[in-house]
Amino acid sequence: MTQITSSPSDVADAAKVSQRRWLTLTVVALAQLMVVLDSTVVNIALPAAQTDLGFSDGDRQWVVTAYSLAFGSLLLLGGRLSDLIGRKRTFIIGLVGFAVASALGGAADSFGTLVAARALQGVFGALLAPTALAVLTTTFTIPKERARAFGIFGAIAGAGGAVGLLLGGFLTERFDWRWNLYINVFIAIIGVIGAVIYVSESKRTGPRPKLDIPGTVLISGGLFGLVYGFANAETDGWDSPLTWGMLAGAAVLLVAFVLWQRRAAHPLLPLKIVLDRNRGAAYASVLIAGAGIFGIFLFVTYYLQTSLAFSPIQTGLAFLPMIGMLVLAAQLSTNIFVPRFGPKIMVPTGMILAMIGMILLTRLDLDSSYAANVLPALMVMGFGMGTIMPASMQTATLGVDREFAGVASAMVNTSQQVGGSIGVALLNTLAATAAADYLTANAPVTAAVAANAAIASYATAYWWGAGFFALGAVVSALLFRRRGQGLSLSAHPAAPAAQADASDAVPMPVH
Repeated sequence: MTQITSSPSDVADAAKVSQRRWLTLTVVALAQLMVVLDSTVVNIALPAAQTDLGFSDGDRQWVVTAYSLAFGSLLLLGGRLSDLIGRKRTFIIGLVGFAVASALGGAADSFGTLVAARALQGVFGALLAPTALAVLTTTFTIPKERARAFGIFGAIAGAGGAVGLLLGGFLTERFDWRWNLYINVFIAIIGVIGAVIYVSESKRTGPRPKLDIPGTVLISGGLFGLVYGFANAETDGWDSPLTWGMLAGAAVLLVAFVLWQRRAAHPLLPLKIVLDRNRGAAYASVLIAGAGIFGIFLFVTYYLQTSLAFSPIQTGLAFLPMIGMLVLAAQLSTNIFVPRFGPKIMVPTGMILAMIGMILLTRLDLDSSYAANVLPALMVMGFGMGTIMPASMQTATLGVDREFAGVASAMVNTSQQVGGSIGVALLNTLAATAAADYLTANAPVTAAVAANAAIASYATAYWWGAGFFALGAVVSALLFRRRGQGLSLSAHPAAPAAQADASDAVPMPVH
């Protein structure tokens, strides 16, 4: 019997390949952080930007909406382009474009220029975000390393919003609101250098597939209508004809997209990707978690600044323990618990923890303190999100054919974006209604009554947020397969999928 041994050179080569993969993760995580935090970092800068550029309260929301409309509606196209023209090339284009758009926004001398720059950020963000996840999916094919990588990536995806609040507060107070945009230029430069050196170019086999133009138009229009409809509901209310018109139009386009994908020769999103039970459960979990977590950032930020009189920097620092718990949970989950129990146990567990965190927030009032009341709720919430996101994101891309890794990854970002749009619009509407009802029931309106009305509105949002996570717990418990049945994080991917993924990864030496 011949014994095969590894030579010192083989061991050294393996170490270099492993180190290269982790440096690739660093580059990808940096890009993901830039995209995620940009959805919240600008919020804190808005009051200063409004004073500087002189736009109205009614126009203010377009600084946020322009980004989310372009980002949300073009994600699937961005993911598919990364499959067609190469992930390294697409990744670098996304970074450069995002940096240019950010510089344009930072130098804006008018409201129109700022909104245009934010929309351009959304366009390149839609190219960058799914490509980053696809690079991660095709780089890490060894189950144990894949779990660790997705644990880090999922923690960043969940914590990016809170990091944005902290960074936004610091930059606005210490420097100028424009630095909330300029900072992306420096992050992107580091990302481009890292991508050139460490991200491997994907290798194509066979003929280049064609882009599904009709499918692209249908899904982009449908997602645009969906995000715009919910954004309009937030500002103009649910009784606005424009709100329901956009949502109805979105429904028609999305149904047409599904019907077209069933017969398209080169579908933009093969339905088998979404209809796989585990992936469908993962996408649904990301959507529901996105709806709940954006509500947390919105209403806890309002509570800390208006009810407890926190400064922007103090508000950002207040979320740090939540980020710490999220990172801790993400690492424990992906390295210990998910391989042992699978997503069917872990994702519902995270949903229940997040629900408990929301319920704890409903107890806040004007006499509450941060340490005794807010902090425990945020820590429970962070641990819950750290349990949900890595397992869901890894399951959503597990076993996908290499040629569709980009569009499958884009579905993760799309789910989170649509969930966030739904959550912010719905929770804001419910909160506003609760505040109005409180003021009516407690007339005449005094400063104390107005302050308590705000507390009542936040509590209503938290209760509905708890309901979102309760729904997520039920859905994920029912849909995820049991461990070992089909695709599972606790088992190796099927051979064809692993082989497909490996073709894009850095070659591993044979021992």
